[in-house]
This record gives sequence, structure tokens and C-alpha cells, in this order.
Amino acid sequence: MYLEELILEGFKSYPVRTSITGWDPSFTAVTGLNGSGKSNILDAICFVLGLTNLSQVRATNQQDLIYKRGQAGITRASVTAVFDNSDRSKSPVGLEHCAQITVTRQIALPNVSKYLLNGHKSTQQAVQLLFQGVQLNINNPNFLIMQGRITKVLNMRPPEILGLIEEAAGTRMYEERKDKAKKTMAKKEKRVQEITSLLEEEITPKLDKLRDEKRSFLAYQKRSAEIERLGRLLAAWEWKEANERVKRKQVDVEKKTEQLHAQREQATTREKELQAAEAEKKAAIKRRDKELAKGGHFQKLEAQVAEAEKKIVSLDTQVELKQAFIRDEEARAQSLAAASEELEAGLGEKSREVEEIKTSYEKLKGQHESFQQRFNSKQELLQTLQTGLADAANTSGGGYLGQLADTKARIVQAQTEEEQIRRQLSIVEKDLAEAQARWKKVEKEASDGAKTIEKGKQAVEKLRRDLSGMKWSDEKDATFASSIKNAREEVRSLSEKRDSIRQRLSNLDFSYTDPVPNFDRSKVKGLVATLIDIDPSQYPKSTALEIAAGGRLYNVVVENERVGEQILQRGNLKKRVTLIPLNKIRAFTASAQKISTASQVSKGKAQLALQLVGYEEDVSNAMAYVFGDVLICEDAETAKAVTFHPQINMKSVTVNGDVYDPSGTISGGSAPQSSGILVKVQELKQVERALQEAKALLQKLEQEEQRNSSVRSAWMAAKRELDIKSHELTLLEQQIGGGNAAR
Repeated sequence: MYLEELILEGFKSYPVRTSITGWDPSFTAVTGLNGSGKSNILDAICFVLGLTNLSQVRATNQQDLIYKRGQAGITRASVTAVFDNSDRSKSPVGLEHCAQITVTRQIALPNVSKYLLNGHKSTQQAVQLLFQGVQLNINNPNFLIMQGRITKVLNMRPPEILGLIEEAAGTRMYEERKDKAKKTMAKKEKRVQEITSLLEEEITPKLDKLRDEKRSFLAYQKRSAEIERLGRLLAAWEWKEANERVKRKQVDVEKKTEQLHAQREQATTREKELQAAEAEKKAAIKRRDKELAKGGHFQKLEAQVAEAEKKIVSLDTQVELKQAFIRDEEARAQSLAAASEELEAGLGEKSREVEEIKTSYEKLKGQHESFQQRFNSKQELLQTLQTGLADAANTSGGGYLGQLADTKARIVQAQTEEEQIRRQLSIVEKDLAEAQARWKKVEKEASDGAKTIEKGKQAVEKLRRDLSGMKWSDEKDATFASSIKNAREEVRSLSEKRDSIRQRLSNLDFSYTDPVPNFDRSKVKGLVATLIDIDPSQYPKSTALEIAAGGRLYNVVVENERVGEQILQRGNLKKRVTLIPLNKIRAFTASAQKISTASQVSKGKAQLALQLVGYEEDVSNAMAYVFGDVLICEDAETAKAVTFHPQINMKSVTVNGDVYDPSGTISGGSAPQSSGILVKVQELKQVERALQEAKALLQKLEQEEQRNSSVRSAWMAAKRELDIKSHELTLLEQQIGGGNAAR
């Protein structure tokens, strides 16, 4: 592997692209006058091989390696070394299949550095390993023997000579790698020990603790779930028991209610009997007074009266006990009745209870009348007794005084029960009135709710008719919104694609500020590369066109020299540029005779470069200046034939990029760095055209949206109002459906 070509651009004293060829495989000497750049060629070789010590190339920093330290508009330095790799036995590992190896190192302001290996981005370490693989260590202190060090080398001691031989043989770098690998292994071993210690002392105990906590948490979750299940089971059981208790209480209430009715009937009967007995008592007292006046018969009757009084006291005691029992039963009956009222709580039950009480009242009234008749018969009996007559059938059971006392007790009890029944009747009638009032209120609410629902339905139907009559719809709104969204997404995508392509074409960026107020920017046409249109069928010849144009591809076309002077003086340019004034440029275009002869000699395989590109008419002079004197040939034989033909004698470029000059030189090899730039420019133009179309479509849609904004706003407002009314109607129906009126 040996150096075949060295290409410098912007490096030290080489501002423009310079290609140095003709290197000998064994020995090459660079000669020239002082200051002609001989040392800079050696510095460039060391630079591209990956030299890290910049002092060996007479520089303190990277900026010193750029032409005039970047102050002349050139902010990048690039060196490319092309090596012949035809000898596979001495090729670097992994690159045996490459006939040539191209290594490029580039630096740019501020502090940007990169390596390219066969056109692909690489690292400094990879480049150094590549050259070390062929026993070339650029960082060897004896790699570059400058003037004045020959004597020092000759006077080296044996160990130093051994080191020099090891460096030349390429074994020293392996020793260095070995030492470096040992140091790396020692560091890794130490790091492994630290990690192991960390695992044993901190992480493992934490993991054990976390595992214990996890087990505890799982057990807690299990117990919590079990407690929750038991709680739900207990709640279900309690609910079931409560329902059963309610049912039992209802049965007890019904039984107690029946007992209460029976007691009330008995009380009514006792009250009537008590009244009859009271009347008999009064009659008996009168008879006793009459008998006192008669003598002995009276004493006998008085003894009987005393005995009767004892019985009356006994009966009074029993009556009091019965009354206390009745009061207890009544209290229990009231509590049970209250519970029954809470459970029943219905208008129908209250109405039936009122009817029953009325029926009971009528029944009691009838019984009262029958008791009144019995009272009258008893009064007749008393009159009979007062006359001295007695009825054998009425002399038993304690006599008339006992019967009188019993009757009085029953009368009192019956009066008490009647009063209670009257009070209950008034309460029930009051509850009935309240229930009827509530019922009327509920009926009114139901009527008002139905009217409100009907009004809401009419309003919703009206809104739907209005909405259907508008010149807008959900489908149209969705379609229009989707169209605008897609158009905006297309504009955004194309803008990102355009910006991405522009970043890849950063070397075509030409920016300036207006040199004078109200400057007409249309007078600056742009870079030559951006003014060219190439048919897709001619893309394979784009590399040949780039080489044919050379540096002129980056020239800026302006309308006249006045515009160019303004831009150069007051345009704040960031780099040096070459301007092509259209009114001053002297374009050379091959004659029609030469082009015809070239076509005949090449049998149609050679074309004028100017014929392969498209351009605007106003920049035709500039295009003729760039492409007017170069032929593009399909192969090397054609290029050789037309270039050196006596009637043609024109520079030609093959499709592969080889250049044939009439002076006799031939250049070629690897493709230039800028290869494919014209294709990228065409891609950028296509994207920009598509972007303009997308922006026009988006603008049209936005204008249409602006025109339809009032209709759409009215439609949106109507649709929003319809949604609100529909929701209110639904809520109202649910409210009325779940309210008192529905119940």
C-alpha cells in the first residue's frame, strides 16, 4: 500500500482544491523554491495520517492549519490521501477487497474535526489502527525526522537503536497496546471488586429486606382480602336478619293490632255495663234509704250491702289492675301502631284505616244504642226493686250492687276507649288531608314536568330542523378539517425534508445582508449549482457535470458588476465567493462545427455539457461560461478520441469522472467529495416545488375556511345548542322518571 494521490483544500497555503499525483511507490522527493509550500505537503500527510501533536506540523491549534487562520472567508481545511491497495498481501485487515483506500481528515471553525474512510465517517482511533496494521505509527517520535536530527539518529545508543528498530518493525505499538490492555484489565478488575463488594454489603441485604417486605405485603393483602370478604358476608347476613326481624315485627304488629281492636270492643262493652251498674247503684241507694225507715229488714239488707261493698272494693281493685293492664297494652299498641304506620306509609293504607275506624265507630255507636236499651230495661228493673219486687234471675252474681259496680267500670273503660278512638280518628283524618295535599302537589309537579319535557322536545326538534337546513354538516366539517390537517402535515413534512436537504448542502449556503436599503434581491441569481436543472435521465452524468464545472459550480451569478461590488463591500459575506456578472462575463461556447465533429467521432457518445443542463434564459451567459467548453463522454475511449482530435481539441470528462485535457494530462480515480451534489440540488428543487404546491393548496383551503367561517360558526353554535338542549331534556326525563310523580 503506497500513496497515490494527495488532495488539499483550504490547508495552510492551499486555499483552493489542489490535487498532487505522480507519487512513486518507493521514494518521492518534493522540491521547489522557498515559500512554495513544500513543508506544507509533508504537514498535510502527517495531518491526514492522524497526527495528534500539532507542534510537529508547526501549529499551536487547529485554526493555524486553515488558510490564513480562517480570516479570508475559508473556514474549513481538508486533506485527502488516496492509497494504492492493489497488493492484497500488504493490505490492512478488512480492506483487502478495496483497490484504493481513501482517508480524509477535515477540520472547520469552530473546533470541528472529523475523519472519513472510503467516504464513510470514521474515528481517529480507527484511522490510527488502520495505519498501525501496516506498520505505520504516526505518533512514533521517530516517524518524522526533521532537518538537524540525522546526526542525533546516527549517535543513538544501542537501546535507542533497538527502540527505533522496534518502531520501524511495528512491534512497539503492540507492546504499548499490551501495557494499555493490562492497565485497562486492572481497572476493570478493581471495578469488578468494587461492584462485588457493593452487591454483598448493600444491594443483597436490601434485596433480602425487600423480599421479606414483599412476603409481608402479600400476606397483608391476603388477610385484607379475607377480611373484606368476611365483612361483605357479615353485612349480607345482617341484612338478611334485619329483613327477617322486620317481617316478624310486622306479624307482631298485626297481632297486636287485632288484640287492640278486641280490647277496644271490650272497653266499650265495660263502659256501657258500668253506666248501667251506676244507675242500678243509685237506685239501690234510694231503696236502702227507704228500707232504713222500715227497721229489721233494713239491717239484713245493710249486712248484705256491707258484703256487697267488700265485693265492690275487690272488684274496684280488679278494675284498677285491668285498667293498668289496658293502659300498658294501649301504650304497647300505640308504639306498635307507630311502627306499623312507618312501615306502611301509604295513602291507600291510611284511607283504608280511616274507613275501618269509621266502620268501628258506627259499630260502637250501634252497641252504645243497644246498651242504652239495656240501661232502660235495667232502670225498669230498678224501679221494680224499689217497689219491693225482685227477679229471681237477677239475684245471683253479687247482687245488683256488684253488677252496678262492674257496669260502671265497663262504662268508664268504654268511654276511655271511645276518646282514644276519636283522637286516633282526628289524627288519621289530619294525615289523610296532608296526604291528599301532597298528592295534589305531586300531580301538579308531574303535569308541569310533562309540559316542560314537551317544550324541550319541540325546541330540540326545531334545532334539528334548523341544523339540517344549514349549508354545513358533520361529514363536511370532518372532511374539511381532515383536508386542512393533511395539507398542513404535508407542508410541515416537506419543510422538514427541505431543511434536511439544505443541511446536507450547507456548502451551497450563500447568505448576505442587503448592502443598501430597498435592495432588489432578484438581481442576485444565486449559485451556479442552484440555477441548473437536470433531466432525471441525465442523472448518471451528474458527476461528470460537477467535475466539468469544477469550482465554478460554487460561483455566484449577479446581474451586473455594480451589484457584485455592493455585495462584496457591504453584504457582510461569511466566506470568500467568486461572482459572475452577467453583463461582463465573456463566455466561450464551442462552435457548432466542433460539436458536430465530436458527435460524428464519438458516434453520439459525446455531448456538450451545456446541452445536458437546463437553465433560465437570463443566466445563459453564465451557463455558457461554466459548461460551454467541456464535452461529456460515456467512456474513456470516446473521451480520448474527441479530446485529442485535431479538429476538436476540447477538454472532456467521462461519466466516471476521468478528465482528459488537450494539453495531454489525464486525471481521475476516486469520485470527488462533492459527488452527487447536483442530484441533491435537483431533489431540493423538486421538494421546494412540491412545497410551493402544498402551500398554495393550504392557502386555498384556509381561504375557503375563512369564507365559510360564518356558516361554520353558526352551524357549530346551533350544534352546540342542540347538544345542550338534548342533554337538558335527557336529565329532565331522568329527574321526572325518578321523582315523586313517577313513584
